[in-house]
Parts: sequence; C-alpha cells; structure tokens
Amino acid sequence: MTAIRLDLEGVRTPGFWWRAAPILLAALAFVLLAARPLALLVDDWWNDPEAGHGLLLAPLALWLGWRAGLRADRGPNLWLGLPVLATGILLRYASALASELFTLRFSVVLVAAGLVICWFGWRQLLHWWLPFTLLSLSIPIPELVKSAAALPLQFQASEWGAALLESRHVPVRLSGNIIQIPGRNLFVTEACSGLRSLTALLSLGVLTGGLWLRYPLSRVLLVAATIPVAVAINAVRVFLTGFLVHFVSPELGEGFMHMSEGWLMFVVAFALLGALAWVFSRGELGYAHWRARRVDA
Repeated sequence: MTAIRLDLEGVRTPGFWWRAAPILLAALAFVLLAARPLALLVDDWWNDPEAGHGLLLAPLALWLGWRAGLRADRGPNLWLGLPVLATGILLRYASALASELFTLRFSVVLVAAGLVICWFGWRQLLHWWLPFTLLSLSIPIPELVKSAAALPLQFQASEWGAALLESRHVPVRLSGNIIQIPGRNLFVTEACSGLRSLTALLSLGVLTGGLWLRYPLSRVLLVAATIPVAVAINAVRVFLTGFLVHFVSPELGEGFMHMSEGWLMFVVAFALLGALAWVFSRGELGYAHWRARRVDA
C-alpha cells in the first residue's frame, strides 16, 4: 500500500503528465506502427514450422533486455536516433506498399532501435545488442533468399551423404539431389536441406556466444561454426536414412522414423555447438591468464 501511495503521489506532482507525454505518445505511435507487422509475424510463428523458433526467441530477447537493464551513462541522442527512426518508418510504409514481408517486419526492429537511441543513446543500443539480434533472427527469412540458399544446401547434403554411404559399401549413384541406391531413390528435398536447422543453430550460436563468451572473435567463430555443423549433421541424416533403407527396411526412410532421425540429429547439433562454446570459453580463459601473467611480468 505504501508503494502504491508513493506512485500516486508521483503522478500528482506538478508537470508529471507534461513530462510523461512524449513517452506516452511515442509508445502509442509505436503500437500503431507495429500492430500489423507484429500480427503477421506472430501468425507466421504460430503456423509456419520453419518460423516457430520465433515463439521462443522474441520473449527471450525481451527478458534479456530487461535483465541487462539501463546503462549508467545513458543519454538521449537525437542526431543519430532520428535518422534511424525515420528510416524505419519509411521502410515500414514502403514495404507495406510493395507487400514485402521481411522488410515490413524488420522495420519494427529498426524503429525500436531508433527510439532507444533517441531516448537512451547509441551506447544503450550496443548494451542491448543481444536482444536486438535475437529479435532480428526471429523474423523469417525472405522466400527468395530461402530458395536460393536451400538448393546449394540440398546438393551439399546429398554429396556428403552419398560419400558416407559409399564408405559403408553401399552402391550409390548421385544425380543432383537424388541419391540412387539399389531398388530405391532418395530425394533430398528442400525440407531436408538443413536450412531450418541452420536458422535455429544460428540463433543458438548468437545466444550462446552472447551469454557465455567474452570476446567478439570467439562469438563470430562460434556463429560461423554453425554452418558446417548444420550441413554435416544433415549429411549424416541423409546417410542414416539411406543406410537404414538399404540394410533394414524401406519404411524407415519416411514417416515417424524419418522425423525422429531429424530430431535426433538436431539434438546432436545442439550438443556439438555447446561443446564448441565450451572449447572457446576455455580458450578465452587461457588467453586471459596469459595476459595477466604478461602484465605482472
């Protein structure tokens, strides 16, 4: 009751609503601006399996921003914040006219960044780099980029999977993304390209690096490592499918068993990424000890 009474006394102080008006107007304008893009984004998170990770990333990003708090040296920076804010607003309406969903959704992140710079300065935006990065990664990639990236990943997974099958003495003939084994053709489709797992692994790499690694180089290396890990794990999945189909039963190449292989390989990829993060953290610790000894000497 005491806390509530103190809050009410603060509201009743002269000039409170005058000082609070800019913040309230900015919040209202942001809600009106972001309502449609956010509604479309949440609909994709809920209905599109390839975008479902956004249901975890967005709340996690908000929590990380709240946990990080505000910098002590924060201060408004209108000279930098207003151009960023204006760019986000123009992008919002231009992408709406062009019906381009990715830029429509990304404009909300850009507007939020502009507001942060206007109110708290660019140092605060850097302080919240991890939440803003996770929010950006929660936006589904454009279909054009997805189609362009999926085909090379399909071919790479097919090539590596066929090589693994040959190493186990399985007769293989590779034609693009089609692996021909005796009595069966395996199609490495776009869903099996590894793009979905790559998107999730990139998000996990950014999150793990931001929380447990100290140096930018270690974080960049960890995020870069997600690409070969995703491709390799998907190639192993293709190999397991072909191996089981050839030696056990063709039914193991589809349905529940095929989906179970995908989930198992995804867990293995997470474990590999965690192991890499641990190796990089040990390397950072060794580097810190070396620097300390050098300073003492």
